[in-house]
Amino acid sequence: MTVSRETVAVVAAGHGLGDESAAALHALLDALSAEEDPPTTVSQPPEALDVHLADSLSGLAIEALAKARAVADVGAGAGFPGLALAAALPDASIDLIEAAARKCAVIRRLGGAAGLPNFRAVPARAEEWALGEGAGAYDVVTVRAVAPLGVLVEYAAPLLRERGALVAWTGKRDEEAERSAVAAADIVGLEPEEVRKVTPFSGARDRHLHVYRKVAPTPARFPRRAGMARKRPLS
Repeated sequence: MTVSRETVAVVAAGHGLGDESAAALHALLDALSAEEDPPTTVSQPPEALDVHLADSLSGLAIEALAKARAVADVGAGAGFPGLALAAALPDASIDLIEAAARKCAVIRRLGGAAGLPNFRAVPARAEEWALGEGAGAYDVVTVRAVAPLGVLVEYAAPLLRERGALVAWTGKRDEEAERSAVAAADIVGLEPEEVRKVTPFSGARDRHLHVYRKVAPTPARFPRRAGMARKRPLS
């Protein structure tokens, strides 16, 4: 089943986006559905419209992201939210950081098919990228369904400019995970700013955007060696 341009345009308009962004989003859907071996279990419309596009665009409710000019999407997977944000924010540069070369190749194909000039697939782990070009380079780091919240905070901190923000897509709230994330954030120079409940599409449940702001320099010992954030969480 396909999704019409008009249907995608309605979703785009709900986030204040015009015809060019809607056309790029529709092209992303078409390209994803044409992938022979997509790195996601959801690749066909109309489900992909909800799970990938609408869910990604819900992040635009956060002002820091809507106004960002340099964004890193960590653990980009099949390219979301990063590619959807590239379509929505044509004046921003979006780096999709993904360690798996095969997924980076898919990201490049999808973004190319959509005619997006403002994205880059970066074949690296977040910890490695933060040691070089990515260090302190971004207004916003986005991350969706990658790791526990405390780990995401550690991934994001070295990539962010001071006063930059982490926007993390999560499901049902978890008090223990949030406490651990607050403790980790204090260590790496971030603080919690907001938790926004969102309903990106009809029937969506327990969807939240967690926002952390970088308020102090991240200590020089970060990023830690690749994999350590998961193996030995800060809290």
